[in-house]
Amino acid sequence: MIVSSSLKSRPLLLLVAGAKGTVASTLAVSIAALRHNADEVLPSLTTGNKFAYLAPVETTCMAGWDTSPKTLTGSIQCQGVVPENQCHLLAPDLDRIPVRGAPSSSLGFRQQVERVMADIRAFKEETPDALPVFINLLPAGPGTDLEHCRSLNEMYNTVKPDIIPDLAYCLAAILSEIPVVNFTPNSIEIPAVINEAVKRGVPVAGRDGKTGQTYLKVVLASALKARNFIVDGWYSLNILGNEDGKNLMDPEKAAGKVANKTKLLDEILGYPVGQRYGAPTHKVHIDYYPPRGDAKEAWDVIDFRGMFDLPMSIRLNLQGRDSILAAPLVLDLGRWLAALQMAGRSGLSPELGFYFKNPVGENPPLTFQDQLAQLRELERECDKKLGSEASG
Repeated sequence: MIVSSSLKSRPLLLLVAGAKGTVASTLAVSIAALRHNADEVLPSLTTGNKFAYLAPVETTCMAGWDTSPKTLTGSIQCQGVVPENQCHLLAPDLDRIPVRGAPSSSLGFRQQVERVMADIRAFKEETPDALPVFINLLPAGPGTDLEHCRSLNEMYNTVKPDIIPDLAYCLAAILSEIPVVNFTPNSIEIPAVINEAVKRGVPVAGRDGKTGQTYLKVVLASALKARNFIVDGWYSLNILGNEDGKNLMDPEKAAGKVANKTKLLDEILGYPVGQRYGAPTHKVHIDYYPPRGDAKEAWDVIDFRGMFDLPMSIRLNLQGRDSILAAPLVLDLGRWLAALQMAGRSGLSPELGFYFKNPVGENPPLTFQDQLAQLRELERECDKKLGSEASG
């Protein structure tokens, strides 16, 4: 476990798997922009004025891994998320971000873990004063059941790295005593991994970042529940044209994300939507629509009932930008995990449910009100343990 007093004024180092993807590359631009004009980024963060015992957010660094042969700046330009003039201005800073190739798919799982750990040591040597946090931004993959894995040896003998490449990065980070953020819908928080995290004093947060449509779904569902309205049905459609949308056209890869988007509604409301019809009436669809690019669009049709069982309805149309919504949350989560490790927390962090569609851990907060309350309580816990030390 890292001793909190050794962490003062250390910049954050985000180690990102999938570093050239749309969210990660937008994150890279955000980090570079913080050094030039922090006012372009800071207002979009939820942690910008929190954690006085961490180094200023403007000092954040980034490194990572990707399979793409393009440069990071080349990837950013191809994705078209960030205005070209912004990318050109920040190119010197972006070109200095080290991105290594992903471990070869021909390696076994143990060898992949060892390779990633070697990369982590190299990244830490390049930025020796930094506090590293691992961020999983790899694409959604097919579901896997590894709940039976209770030890590292079981994992080394069972895991097929070509099926769930995230796991090698996650385990390598934990074995290197680095906190983990799982922003993907992939189930990497298996018992053997979390046991190691607890043993090594490493906090873990996930799963499946909650950025746009699902964020608003939690807000609206919580509001409807607070008024005792009965939700009769909820139809959700997403269209997006980035690589994430393209990847999710594979039903096996989309299954986890759709399930995460779907189940949270019943959990918030406390009953299955559609129970009066004897079948679920909460429908979630994701469609790849290339003209949209990263500027996704989401429609929601919400049918609910009030007094005298009279029907009412809400229509919601969100025109958002996938990576612009996601990147600030990733930076926020990096800061949260750094603070939690400094405060001596380890294992799963369900209190960070505000940021995730499917928060892992025991009794995560479900309604929007409870999620905000638990964030405030978690911040107070960190401040109580570290605030007095930072001011001493």
